[in-house]
Amino acid sequence: MSTAAEVTEAPEAPGYRARHTLPLRVEAARQLRRRRTLLMGGVLVALPFILIIAFAIGGTPDGGPGGGSRLTLMDTATQSAANFAATTLFVSAGFLLVVPVALFCGDTVASEAGWSSLRYLLAAPVPRARLLWSKLVVALGFSLAAMVLLPLVALAAGAAAYGWGPLELPTGGALATGDTVPRLALVVAFIFVSQLVTAGLAFWLSTRTDAPLGAVGGAVGLTIVGNVLDAVTALGSWRDFLPAHWQFAWADALQPELEWGGMVKGASVSVAYALILLALAFRGFSRKDIVS
Repeated sequence: MSTAAEVTEAPEAPGYRARHTLPLRVEAARQLRRRRTLLMGGVLVALPFILIIAFAIGGTPDGGPGGGSRLTLMDTATQSAANFAATTLFVSAGFLLVVPVALFCGDTVASEAGWSSLRYLLAAPVPRARLLWSKLVVALGFSLAAMVLLPLVALAAGAAAYGWGPLELPTGGALATGDTVPRLALVVAFIFVSQLVTAGLAFWLSTRTDAPLGAVGGAVGLTIVGNVLDAVTALGSWRDFLPAHWQFAWADALQPELEWGGMVKGASVSVAYALILLALAFRGFSRKDIVS
Protein backbone atom coordinates (compact mmCIF):
# COMPACT_ATOMS: atom_id res chain seq x y z
CA MET A 1 0.00 0.00 0.00
CA SER A 2 1.45 3.38 -0.99
CA THR A 3 2.04 5.98 1.67
CA ALA A 4 1.11 9.65 1.56
CA ALA A 5 4.77 10.48 1.01
CA GLU A 6 4.66 8.50 -2.25
CA VAL A 7 1.39 10.09 -3.31
CA THR A 8 2.78 13.61 -3.05
CA GLU A 9 5.66 12.71 -5.37
CA ALA A 10 3.36 12.29 -8.37
CA PRO A 11 4.22 14.31 -11.51
CA GLU A 12 2.97 17.85 -11.52
CA ALA A 13 -0.12 18.60 -13.59
CA PRO A 14 -0.04 21.45 -16.13
CA GLY A 15 -0.58 24.78 -14.37
CA TYR A 16 0.10 23.32 -10.93
CA ARG A 17 1.79 25.73 -8.51
CA ALA A 18 2.64 24.46 -5.04
CA ARG A 19 2.46 27.95 -3.53
CA HIS A 20 -1.13 28.32 -4.74
CA THR A 21 -2.39 25.25 -2.88
CA LEU A 22 -4.40 25.66 0.33
CA PRO A 23 -4.67 29.48 0.11
CA LEU A 24 -4.63 31.34 3.41
CA ARG A 25 -8.13 32.74 2.81
CA VAL A 26 -9.51 29.23 2.37
CA GLU A 27 -7.85 27.95 5.53
CA ALA A 28 -8.92 31.08 7.45
CA ALA A 29 -12.53 30.66 6.32
CA ARG A 30 -12.48 27.01 7.40
CA GLN A 31 -11.11 27.85 10.83
CA LEU A 32 -13.45 30.81 11.31
CA ARG A 33 -16.48 28.58 10.88
CA ARG A 34 -15.25 26.16 13.54
CA ARG A 35 -17.40 26.07 16.69
CA ARG A 36 -14.36 26.37 18.96
CA THR A 37 -13.38 29.62 17.23
CA LEU A 38 -16.79 31.17 17.80
CA LEU A 39 -16.87 29.92 21.39
CA MET A 40 -13.43 31.34 22.16
CA GLY A 41 -14.42 34.68 20.66
CA GLY A 42 -17.57 34.73 22.77
CA VAL A 43 -15.61 34.09 25.97
CA LEU A 44 -13.17 36.92 25.21
CA VAL A 45 -15.99 39.34 24.40
CA ALA A 46 -17.89 38.41 27.56
CA LEU A 47 -14.97 38.71 29.98
CA PRO A 48 -14.84 42.55 30.20
CA PHE A 49 -18.57 42.71 30.93
CA ILE A 50 -18.21 40.03 33.60
CA LEU A 51 -15.48 42.11 35.25
CA ILE A 52 -17.63 45.25 35.11
CA ILE A 53 -20.47 43.37 36.79
CA ALA A 54 -18.05 42.01 39.40
CA PHE A 55 -16.77 45.51 40.21
CA ALA A 56 -20.34 46.82 40.38
CA ILE A 57 -21.34 44.09 42.83
CA GLY A 58 -18.16 44.05 44.88
CA GLY A 59 -17.46 47.77 44.93
CA THR A 60 -14.47 49.77 43.75
CA PRO A 61 -11.21 47.81 44.06
CA ASP A 62 -8.65 49.29 46.41
CA GLY A 63 -5.56 48.43 48.35
CA GLY A 64 -7.06 49.26 51.71
CA PRO A 65 -7.59 47.00 54.73
CA GLY A 66 -7.84 43.40 53.73
CA GLY A 67 -6.47 44.17 50.29
CA GLY A 68 -2.82 44.04 51.29
CA SER A 69 -0.16 46.69 50.93
CA ARG A 70 0.95 45.65 47.45
CA LEU A 71 -0.41 47.94 44.76
CA THR A 72 -1.47 46.40 41.45
CA LEU A 73 -3.41 47.39 38.36
CA MET A 74 -6.54 46.04 40.06
CA ASP A 75 -6.41 48.98 42.46
CA THR A 76 -7.00 51.45 39.62
CA ALA A 77 -9.21 49.28 37.41
CA THR A 78 -12.23 51.60 37.48
CA GLN A 79 -10.40 54.89 37.02
CA SER A 80 -10.75 54.98 33.24
CA ALA A 81 -11.25 52.85 30.16
CA ALA A 82 -7.48 52.54 29.76
CA ASN A 83 -7.10 51.32 33.33
CA PHE A 84 -9.89 48.81 32.83
CA ALA A 85 -8.31 47.49 29.61
CA ALA A 86 -4.93 47.16 31.34
CA THR A 87 -6.54 45.31 34.23
CA THR A 88 -8.34 42.96 31.83
CA LEU A 89 -5.00 42.09 30.23
CA PHE A 90 -3.45 41.68 33.67
CA VAL A 91 -5.99 39.08 34.79
CA SER A 92 -5.94 37.30 31.42
CA ALA A 93 -2.30 37.16 30.38
CA GLY A 94 -1.25 34.46 32.83
CA PHE A 95 -3.69 31.79 31.65
CA LEU A 96 -6.76 32.85 29.68
CA LEU A 97 -4.81 34.17 26.70
CA VAL A 98 -2.75 30.99 26.69
CA VAL A 99 -5.86 28.98 25.86
CA PRO A 100 -6.70 30.47 22.42
CA VAL A 101 -3.06 30.22 21.37
CA ALA A 102 -2.88 26.56 22.39
CA LEU A 103 -6.31 25.92 20.89
CA PHE A 104 -5.71 27.50 17.49
CA CYS A 105 -2.16 26.14 17.08
CA GLY A 106 -2.66 22.75 18.71
CA ASP A 107 -5.93 21.84 17.04
CA THR A 108 -5.06 22.81 13.48
CA VAL A 109 -3.11 19.79 12.18
CA ALA A 110 -4.23 17.20 14.73
CA SER A 111 -7.89 17.84 13.93
CA GLU A 112 -7.27 17.04 10.25
CA ALA A 113 -5.62 13.79 11.29
CA GLY A 114 -8.47 13.05 13.69
CA TRP A 115 -11.00 13.54 10.88
CA SER A 116 -8.87 11.33 8.57
CA SER A 117 -8.70 14.21 6.09
CA LEU A 118 -4.99 14.96 6.39
CA ARG A 119 -3.89 12.39 3.83
CA TYR A 120 -6.48 13.68 1.35
CA LEU A 121 -5.12 17.22 1.71
CA LEU A 122 -1.64 15.93 0.96
CA ALA A 123 -2.97 13.95 -2.00
CA ALA A 124 -4.59 17.11 -3.47
CA PRO A 125 -1.54 17.53 -3.74
CA VAL A 126 -0.66 20.09 -1.07
CA PRO A 127 3.07 19.96 -0.23
CA ARG A 128 3.70 19.22 3.41
CA ALA A 129 5.65 22.39 4.05
CA ARG A 130 2.94 24.47 2.35
CA LEU A 131 0.24 22.79 4.44
CA LEU A 132 2.09 23.51 7.67
CA TRP A 133 2.88 27.11 6.74
CA SER A 134 -0.73 27.83 5.80
CA LYS A 135 -2.05 26.34 9.00
CA LEU A 136 0.61 28.00 11.16
CA VAL A 137 0.08 31.47 9.68
CA VAL A 138 -3.70 31.22 10.07
CA ALA A 139 -3.38 29.86 13.62
CA LEU A 140 -1.05 32.69 14.62
CA GLY A 141 -3.37 35.17 12.94
CA PHE A 142 -6.34 33.93 14.96
CA SER A 143 -4.23 33.97 18.13
CA LEU A 144 -3.27 37.59 17.52
CA ALA A 145 -6.88 38.47 16.73
CA ALA A 146 -7.95 36.99 20.07
CA MET A 147 -5.38 39.11 21.91
CA VAL A 148 -6.46 42.26 20.08
CA LEU A 149 -10.17 41.54 20.53
CA LEU A 150 -9.99 41.40 24.33
CA PRO A 151 -8.50 44.89 24.99
CA LEU A 152 -10.62 46.46 22.24
CA VAL A 153 -13.81 45.21 23.86
CA ALA A 154 -12.43 46.20 27.27
CA LEU A 155 -11.70 49.74 26.05
CA ALA A 156 -15.19 50.12 24.61
CA ALA A 157 -16.91 48.63 27.67
CA GLY A 158 -14.64 50.57 30.02
CA ALA A 159 -15.35 53.85 28.24
CA ALA A 160 -19.08 53.27 28.65
CA ALA A 161 -18.76 52.27 32.30
CA TYR A 162 -15.94 54.50 33.59
CA GLY A 163 -15.31 57.13 30.93
CA TRP A 164 -12.24 57.95 28.91
CA GLY A 165 -9.17 59.40 30.54
CA PRO A 166 -5.47 58.96 31.30
CA LEU A 167 -4.10 55.68 32.58
CA GLU A 168 -3.67 56.12 36.32
CA LEU A 169 -0.64 54.25 37.65
CA PRO A 170 -0.98 52.32 40.93
CA THR A 171 2.31 53.78 42.16
CA GLY A 172 1.27 57.36 41.41
CA GLY A 173 1.28 59.51 38.30
CA ALA A 174 -0.46 58.83 35.05
CA LEU A 175 0.09 58.29 31.37
CA ALA A 176 -1.36 60.96 29.14
CA THR A 177 -4.54 59.99 27.31
CA GLY A 178 -2.75 60.15 23.97
CA ASP A 179 -0.09 57.70 25.14
CA THR A 180 -2.39 55.05 26.54
CA VAL A 181 -3.48 53.37 23.30
CA PRO A 182 0.10 53.06 21.89
CA ARG A 183 1.30 51.67 25.24
CA LEU A 184 -1.56 49.18 25.37
CA ALA A 185 -0.77 48.17 21.78
CA LEU A 186 2.82 47.53 22.89
CA VAL A 187 1.53 45.41 25.76
CA VAL A 188 -0.57 43.30 23.38
CA ALA A 189 2.40 42.93 21.00
CA PHE A 190 4.62 41.70 23.82
CA ILE A 191 2.00 39.27 25.12
CA PHE A 192 1.67 37.85 21.60
CA VAL A 193 5.43 37.42 21.22
CA SER A 194 5.71 35.90 24.69
CA GLN A 195 3.06 33.34 23.72
CA LEU A 196 4.97 32.21 20.63
CA VAL A 197 6.60 29.50 22.73
CA THR A 198 3.13 28.14 23.58
CA ALA A 199 2.20 28.38 19.90
CA GLY A 200 5.33 26.52 18.86
CA LEU A 201 4.81 23.83 21.48
CA ALA A 202 1.14 23.33 20.58
CA PHE A 203 1.92 23.25 16.85
CA TRP A 204 4.70 20.70 17.31
CA LEU A 205 2.44 18.49 19.40
CA SER A 206 -0.28 18.88 16.77
CA THR A 207 2.02 17.31 14.18
CA ARG A 208 2.84 14.43 16.51
CA THR A 209 -0.65 13.26 17.50
CA ASP A 210 -4.06 12.57 15.98
CA ALA A 211 -5.79 13.80 19.15
CA PRO A 212 -6.41 17.58 19.16
CA LEU A 213 -7.14 17.59 22.88
CA GLY A 214 -3.77 15.97 23.50
CA ALA A 215 -1.94 18.73 21.63
CA VAL A 216 -3.95 21.55 23.21
CA GLY A 217 -3.89 20.04 26.69
CA GLY A 218 -0.19 19.24 26.44
CA ALA A 219 0.68 22.82 25.52
CA VAL A 220 -1.48 24.28 28.29
CA GLY A 221 -0.17 21.74 30.79
CA LEU A 222 3.49 22.43 30.04
CA THR A 223 2.81 26.17 30.22
CA ILE A 224 1.39 25.65 33.70
CA VAL A 225 4.47 23.62 34.62
CA GLY A 226 6.61 26.55 33.50
CA ASN A 227 4.65 28.88 35.77
CA VAL A 228 5.12 26.49 38.69
CA LEU A 229 8.87 26.25 38.08
CA ASP A 230 9.13 30.02 37.90
CA ALA A 231 7.63 30.20 41.38
CA VAL A 232 10.50 28.05 42.72
CA THR A 233 12.84 30.81 43.83
CA ALA A 234 15.51 28.24 44.68
CA LEU A 235 16.21 27.97 40.94
CA GLY A 236 17.69 31.45 41.11
CA SER A 237 19.00 32.78 37.80
CA TRP A 238 17.93 29.59 36.00
CA ARG A 239 14.43 31.05 35.97
CA ASP A 240 15.64 33.62 33.43
CA PHE A 241 15.52 30.83 30.84
CA LEU A 242 11.86 30.14 31.52
CA PRO A 243 9.40 32.00 29.26
CA ALA A 244 6.99 32.20 32.20
CA HIS A 245 9.52 34.31 34.12
CA TRP A 246 8.97 37.19 31.71
CA GLN A 247 5.24 36.91 31.07
CA PHE A 248 4.46 40.12 33.00
CA ALA A 249 7.45 42.09 31.77
CA TRP A 250 4.94 44.15 29.77
CA ALA A 251 4.16 46.03 32.99
CA ASP A 252 7.29 48.09 32.17
CA ALA A 253 5.34 49.54 29.24
CA LEU A 254 2.83 51.05 31.67
CA GLN A 255 5.37 53.23 33.49
CA PRO A 256 6.02 56.96 33.00
CA GLU A 257 9.40 56.05 31.49
CA LEU A 258 9.19 53.15 29.07
CA GLU A 259 11.54 50.30 30.03
CA TRP A 260 12.58 47.81 27.36
CA GLY A 261 15.01 45.52 29.20
CA GLY A 262 12.59 42.93 30.55
CA MET A 263 10.48 42.83 27.40
CA VAL A 264 13.51 42.36 25.14
CA LYS A 265 14.80 39.48 27.29
CA GLY A 266 11.38 37.87 27.50
CA ALA A 267 10.78 38.17 23.76
CA SER A 268 14.22 36.71 23.01
CA VAL A 269 13.62 33.66 25.22
CA SER A 270 10.17 33.03 23.75
CA VAL A 271 11.26 33.42 20.11
CA ALA A 272 14.27 31.14 20.66
CA TYR A 273 12.11 28.34 22.07
CA ALA A 274 9.46 28.88 19.39
CA LEU A 275 11.95 28.60 16.52
CA ILE A 276 13.31 25.33 17.90
CA LEU A 277 9.83 23.85 18.37
CA LEU A 278 8.66 24.94 14.91
CA ALA A 279 11.80 23.50 13.34
CA LEU A 280 11.05 20.19 15.08
CA ALA A 281 7.46 20.34 13.80
CA PHE A 282 8.45 20.89 10.18
CA ARG A 283 11.28 18.34 10.29
CA GLY A 284 9.18 15.65 11.94
CA PHE A 285 6.14 16.19 9.72
CA SER A 286 8.23 16.06 6.54
CA ARG A 287 9.31 12.50 7.45
CA LYS A 288 6.09 11.30 9.02
CA ASP A 289 4.09 8.50 7.39
CA ILE A 290 0.57 9.96 7.18
CA VAL A 291 -2.03 7.24 7.55
CA SER A 292 -5.00 9.27 8.80
